[in-house]
Amino acid sequence: MRRVQRVPLDEAARQYLCERQQYARRLLAEDRLRAARFWKDMRETAVFTPVLTALEQMAGPRRRCMYCLDSRGSDVEHFRPKASYPHRMCSWRNLLLCCSDCGRKKGDRFPLDDQGLPLLLDPSADEPWEHLDFDPETGNLTPRFDPTGASSPRGEETVRMLELDQREELALGYQTTYKRLKRELEVALSAGPLDPSALRERLEEADDHGLLPWCLRYGGSTLAPFSTLRQEHPAVWAALSEAV
Repeated sequence: MRRVQRVPLDEAARQYLCERQQYARRLLAEDRLRAARFWKDMRETAVFTPVLTALEQMAGPRRRCMYCLDSRGSDVEHFRPKASYPHRMCSWRNLLLCCSDCGRKKGDRFPLDDQGLPLLLDPSADEPWEHLDFDPETGNLTPRFDPTGASSPRGEETVRMLELDQREELALGYQTTYKRLKRELEVALSAGPLDPSALRERLEEADDHGLLPWCLRYGGSTLAPFSTLRQEHPAVWAALSEAV
């Protein structure tokens, strides 16, 4: 999982979502809103195409699922489920792109903490690696533990809901990306003087699963060859870690 930068919608698409949301609220007030049908009708209109295009742009050139980053994002996902939060059904900030597997696992569940805040991580609003960790040995994503030994409740719930520690193909994909990142950095370290911009470009090209922040700013920074970069080339390491 990686932090996704939400792009602005063009004015026509933004206005379309606002109008649809206002209409949905009127239907809801009259007890006439059928959220699933309402959304299906929206998705089938040509006016919705720029919304989908913006989501695909956010997902990157490989159009990966914004939750697992392993499978292709094929479904428009409501972070807050439309069945429970119809008043946010058409909100641009509530829309993500996910794969069918993550969509099925999440379903209409949306657990909240004691303050009523979401426990599921929103990749367009949260830095996932503040709550998640990566195990290079298994390839699994796990909840992150703080220095006191307590695990992140949001990390725990996200891992549980999306089964991020139980999907073999997902784990294999993360392991493959991690090995590729290590190999790229090892080659760069052995090749002589480091160009931070060129190195960043090569690492980002190799990073299919959003692992660079973990490697440079979180748990991976203590493991070779990333620890070697940090210790022997602190200026390059600082430039990279600030950029990702």
